[in-house]
Amino acid sequence: MLVQVNWTNKRYDYVKDYMLDSLIKAGVVARFLRSSGWVTVGVDPIRATSKKNYNGPERRHMGRAAA
Repeated sequence: MLVQVNWTNKRYDYVKDYMLDSLIKAGVVARFLRSSGWVTVGVDPIRATSKKNYNGPERRHMGRAAA
C-alpha cells in the first residue's frame, strides 16, 4: 500500500507503507497521511516501534517438554 508523505524539504510523494517507519527514524518525513488526516511527526502520536528490554524472568520455554 502507498502512503502519501510530506518530506522535510516541503515536497510531497508516495512511499510503500513498510518504508514509513525507517523514513521517520531517518528524519526525512515531516508529515504523512492517515485515513483520519495528516500526522505531523514529533507532534502527533505515532505507533511506537521500539523494543524495550524485559527485566523479568524468562518464561517463554517454561513447562514445555523437550522435543
